[in-house]
This record gives sequence, structure tokens and C-alpha cells, in this order.
Amino acid sequence: MRIAVFDTKHYDRQALEAANAEGAHQLVFHEARLAADTVALAEGVEVVCPFVNDRLDAPVIVRLAERGVRMVALRCAGYNAVDLEACAAHGIAVTRVPAYSPHAVAEHAFALLLSVVRRIHKAYVRVREMDFSLDGLVGFDLHGKTLGIVGTGRIGLAVAGIARGFGMRVLAYDVQPDAAAAQRLGFTYCALDRLRAESDVVSLHLPLTPDSQHLIDAAWLEAMKPGAVLVNTSRGALVDTAALIGALKSGRLAGVGLDVYEMEEGVFFENLSSRGLQDDQLARLLTFPNALVTSHQGFLTREALASIARTVLDNVSAFERGEPLVHRVSAAG
Repeated sequence: MRIAVFDTKHYDRQALEAANAEGAHQLVFHEARLAADTVALAEGVEVVCPFVNDRLDAPVIVRLAERGVRMVALRCAGYNAVDLEACAAHGIAVTRVPAYSPHAVAEHAFALLLSVVRRIHKAYVRVREMDFSLDGLVGFDLHGKTLGIVGTGRIGLAVAGIARGFGMRVLAYDVQPDAAAAQRLGFTYCALDRLRAESDVVSLHLPLTPDSQHLIDAAWLEAMKPGAVLVNTSRGALVDTAALIGALKSGRLAGVGLDVYEMEEGVFFENLSSRGLQDDQLARLLTFPNALVTSHQGFLTREALASIARTVLDNVSAFERGEPLVHRVSAAG
């Protein structure tokens, strides 16, 4: 099938071309994100392959259908930017990559956590400037502390396993608790109120839905244990950034590690060094010495990229053969 791949970086192209080495499909790569002003690039293709910040609202879906597009093969887990009802109305199938490498994201969550807790990002800058002093770099042990995991899908469970390896006590919350996993990994499910009150670290691993948007608001942050650390490697809009800035200003939080941001579209994955940052809220967040932000790179490992590429092309091949789509998503859930 002819596939238009949008929001493409060199690592996407390498992984997809390697997975398509036998030439099962024809890949057309575009650096532009798929949106209303770029939908014309989908002319003459049967499948579009967007990424996490592409915008497939109803008008875009209509224009894709007019061009003969029959499938949206997402190369990410999240699908909140796709109008699934519009896709269903126009007979367009939608698939995603639900689990490319839970370990990649889980390990990145701990990379952020360790950097924030042990001030690694500050120490790195100091040493580069030949400042070898230790003032202001005092951290705390993870061993013996409590980690609260909100969302125990594949990534959340991988985080639990890593945390237990550090000797942490683990509390978790999920609307569908996995009792077998809790017993196997040695963690405890509890209500959100208890998790917030007892956790020294809270790590978010939820999909973005209308119910979870801005779950972490001013009231949530106020209910957290004083001096706790927040880590988000899931979806940016889970966190109300204005409320987060307020908690950092007041000293309520000891630190925050973010790999996602609610207004990251047009910023993350881009080089803005010559243009400057136009987002005042993100600029303010970056001024805090105890806030560490990475540019949605939790997925960016060789293993994860290869898994994403294989799953995308397997989804397309199954669609082409008329087989059931294991990773299909629809408005019905």
C-alpha cells in the first residue's frame, strides 16, 4: 500500500525503511505534520501515518476521505488528536501502536527522577564551567521512599518493577486494578487521596481523556505530600501547567520531571534555537532550577523505534489483507 508518513524525522525514516526492507509497502515521507494546511500531501495514498502532535479533526478526515485515504495508521499510543467518529462515518480505519517499548518510557521516567532528585542537570552545567562545588546539590535517597504510580498499564507496571529494584515502596491507582501484577511486583493499590498524601514521588502513566485532562490541578498538587516530586512521561495535558508553576513557586514541590507538555505542538521535536520560545508559560517553567523538561523523548530508543515501525507496517498489512485489526481504535472504545 502507498503510505504517507507525516511529521517525519530521520530516525523515523530509518526505522520504517528497515522494517519495510522487503518493499511490502511504498513509503512517502513528509516532514510536515498532518493538519488542515498539509492534508493535500495525502493525495494519491491509501494510508496516512501520523504522529502524536498531528491534528486529524473532522474537517481533515473529510478531506482525507475525499482523497481516497482508507486508513490512519498511527505510530504512537495516543489517539486523542484523531476524530474517531468522523473516521467511522467516512469508513476510515484507525490503528495505533499500544505498546512499543514500555521499558523505554519507564526508564526515561527514572532518568528524569534521578536527575531531579540528585541535581544531575545542575551539576553537569557547573562542572562544564569548571565549578566543582557541591552547594545546592543535596538530594535524597530513593531507597525507602514511596512512589505513587497513577495508571498501571504496561509502562506503569514497568515503572513499578524498576522502583522495587531501588527498594522503594510502591502505591498505585488504576480504574482497573491488576491484582496479579500487584502481587507479582509487590505493590499496593489504593485510593488517589492516600497515594497523594503518602507518596514522595508521583509518576503519571495515563491516557489523555476528557476525565483525565488537568487531573493534576491546583487542588491535586496541594493535596500532595509536601516536598514531593512529580514526574510525567505520559500526556502533557494531564497537568495544569499554570497550577504546576504555582506549586513550584510556593515550594510545595521539591521538583518536577516532564517529558511532555500540554502545549508542546510546534515546540517539541523542533529546533527553536534561532527563533526563541514564544510560549511564555513554558519559558517560565524552564526558569525553575528544580524543573527538568525533555522534549518527548521517552520513546526514543533503538528498540522502541524498531517496534513502532514493525507494528505500524503489520497493522497496514493486516488491513490490506482484510484481516481483523488487533490494534484498531474506534469511538466505541
